[in-house]
Amino acid sequence: MKMKRLMKALVCLVASVILMTTAVRPLFAADAASLYKGKCVACHAADGTGSAVGKKIGVRDFRSPEVQKQSDAELTAAIAKGHNKMPAYEKSLQPDEIKALVAYIHTLQK
Repeated sequence: MKMKRLMKALVCLVASVILMTTAVRPLFAADAASLYKGKCVACHAADGTGSAVGKKIGVRDFRSPEVQKQSDAELTAAIAKGHNKMPAYEKSLQPDEIKALVAYIHTLQK
């Protein structure tokens, strides 16, 4: 009887973990898209190709192989520390927000 309860509890725990992780993914993606719209679109455009302003200051096309081959660490550093005319965001974004932006940038590939 004790073993049956333990197995039920274990099954419930595993099911809860699965439900929580699958429920979080869409929120994570939505948060990353919101962050991108709020912080990046003005220069990088919604599709990552570069807005008119961004192109004037020389932003890279996020869809390009050159950007897409960059490691998460390289993209994280560029967002956190800034790059060329891009401001640093390490003081205004949390590390997990920067990580979300990096993941979002990788979704913009051609």
